[in-house]
Amino acid sequence: MSTVRSEDDSWEITESVGATALGVASARAAETRSENPLISDPFAQVFLDAAGDGVWNWHSAPQLPDELLEAEPELPLQMQAMVGYMASRTAFFDEFFLTATRAGIRQAVILAAGLDARAWRLSWPDGTTVYELDQPRVLDFKLSTLTEHGAEPACNRVAVPVDLRHDWPTALREAGFDPSAPSVWSAEGLMPYLPAAAQELLFDRVHALTVPGSRVAVEALGPKFLDPALRAKRRERMDRVRALMARVDPGRQVPRTDELWYFEEREDVGDWFRRHGWSVTVTPADELMAGYGRTVPKEVEDAVPGNLFVAAERPA
Repeated sequence: MSTVRSEDDSWEITESVGATALGVASARAAETRSENPLISDPFAQVFLDAAGDGVWNWHSAPQLPDELLEAEPELPLQMQAMVGYMASRTAFFDEFFLTATRAGIRQAVILAAGLDARAWRLSWPDGTTVYELDQPRVLDFKLSTLTEHGAEPACNRVAVPVDLRHDWPTALREAGFDPSAPSVWSAEGLMPYLPAAAQELLFDRVHALTVPGSRVAVEALGPKFLDPALRAKRRERMDRVRALMARVDPGRQVPRTDELWYFEEREDVGDWFRRHGWSVTVTPADELMAGYGRTVPKEVEDAVPGNLFVAAERPA
């Protein structure tokens, strides 16, 4: 998986940021298979099967080698906690979209849609249009894979193939989006992949495209993201796991997505929306997970992102 970022980089679904979408699909597939799943995403495994084997199959692969488990006994607990995190995150955005559209909003925008299959798997009210924005090759892979699988969208799905660093507002309007009508938006799994200035620009553009009654949900970075001690601890642990795995099972890769992230100071997302007149609710990840019955064991708390789930509504 290429980890070199540049100002105008792009990627296939199995490369760079694209491969992280497969990694999230792997977690959603694991949750869907579990005994008491919080979410149901039957398409996650379809994407994994289409992509073949790779680093992204971390959560869906066979049992870990005994030697690795002896050296890192907490690893299964860490992996399960991450699956619980991804399931809680998915449920949060699922509910956010459905609540907004049931309240009458008929335009939904998924920023950096990746392998999010909500356009196919959610019960959208009649007349809802879902705009999916992402790199062209990512959207092509998603549509061709689900079409081959015989799946049909459960809404009016409109793909908007565009890089979010380019003029995506124009592309969105040209695809049929009406900025004079209320809309509901998501930015899930996106913030660490954006430099601080790009995050600011993204929210400026969303604000310019929304009217009163519109809603936005963001998986925002929390204070843990820039904590140097936690970052070093996480890196040291993953380096240990990678080195041991390379010895005991050389064909199996261990993901390391933080090489794709931008560790930069940036404005708190909740504060940004409040400053622009939105009504805001912020739920820390541990509270969100506990609310869904996915409380993280104390000994692996630092293995789960300390992100903040921001729900904002633009009042009349």
